[in-house]
Amino acid sequence: MASDGTATPVEVPQPPPCTGRLITVLSIDGGGIRGLIPATIIACLEAKLQELDGPDARIADYFDVIAGTSTGALLTSMLTAPDENNRPLFAGKDLTKFYLDNGPKIFPQRKAWFLTSAANLIGNMRGPKYDGVFLHDKIKSLTHDVKIADTVTNVIVPAFDVKNLQPVIFSTYEAKHDPLKNAHLSDICISTSAAPTYFPAHYFTTHSPEGKSRDYHLIDGGVAANNPTMVAMSMLTKEVLRHNPDFHPEKPTEYKNYLIISIGTGSPKQAKQYTAPECAKWGLIQWLYHGGFTPIIDIFSHSSSDMVDIHATVLFEALRCEGNYLRIQEDSLTGHTSSVDIATEENMKALIGIGEELLKKPVSRVNIDTGIYEQVPGDAITNEKALANFAEKLSAERKLRVSKPTS
Repeated sequence: MASDGTATPVEVPQPPPCTGRLITVLSIDGGGIRGLIPATIIACLEAKLQELDGPDARIADYFDVIAGTSTGALLTSMLTAPDENNRPLFAGKDLTKFYLDNGPKIFPQRKAWFLTSAANLIGNMRGPKYDGVFLHDKIKSLTHDVKIADTVTNVIVPAFDVKNLQPVIFSTYEAKHDPLKNAHLSDICISTSAAPTYFPAHYFTTHSPEGKSRDYHLIDGGVAANNPTMVAMSMLTKEVLRHNPDFHPEKPTEYKNYLIISIGTGSPKQAKQYTAPECAKWGLIQWLYHGGFTPIIDIFSHSSSDMVDIHATVLFEALRCEGNYLRIQEDSLTGHTSSVDIATEENMKALIGIGEELLKKPVSRVNIDTGIYEQVPGDAITNEKALANFAEKLSAERKLRVSKPTS
């Protein structure tokens, strides 16, 4: 920060956490075209930061880590991939336009006819619903040869290796000391977006200067961590324990120093139409395809997201620092807005509208008994006001770090 108290130029890279008081994390869930909801929230947050620090401020200037799964990883890449000036490729306000322009080509809608349901079922039994060609080409054209070690701030993205039957976590931190984890950002995004039944699994190989190689056989990270918040926290703690000089060595597990914004892609109410007596009669096909949805995939992804939110909520409450954790999630999606792949203009605009309305709603936390998001007791504020409060904390933290003399 300048001596007269004016905003620090955003061209200055974000100094490491050891020069400040907090560790800042942005986490973005998976959810296909519903990525329009967090895109709308992120645009609001960046606008709040620009009110404080000027029009050139970008989300990546304020977060030590941005974690994303599936469509969340696509948003993460747009926010952190460098342009020719080593600045973030996309501003927050441009994220929704990306989906509006490309969503219909990523998820091409099939023409309706009287055998639609039967035709869709047969098609899904033969292979993925979408070939992914446009998505793959678009991601590659955006990120070019950028690798995860080259992002403008640290990135964490989960995927799942079907050959080894285990999660794979890509991170900028690990990529910097393990070249076999330093994959192209395009390969990582394609992999973590490869939701079973929707897109094909992705295979690629990485190489080290010593001639070693590693093969990856990956699908959607959502099967392991659709909400990557706890993955990010664990990976950051791992860096502290391995004595990464970017972190305070004397504070390895003090989560009260974390400042976390976790943004969901919405939870569909359509799940409430299922009952145990009905599901008890289902066989393989019904679990994979029922009423235009894929129940088993929906159940895995939503249970994963909710469990992470429950863990994080209880953890921060136990540490008496619940004000350092903000979860923004809509749990009342219905109809087409609850789908991950209906990319009509009407539905995409509806999703943006849901994001805008979500900003006006009071901050809520998940009830660990019911799974329903309930308004925080007391003097509730809106999600937009909460983002404004977090923006002030993020701006103050950045100014504190930049004001420290460099060694």
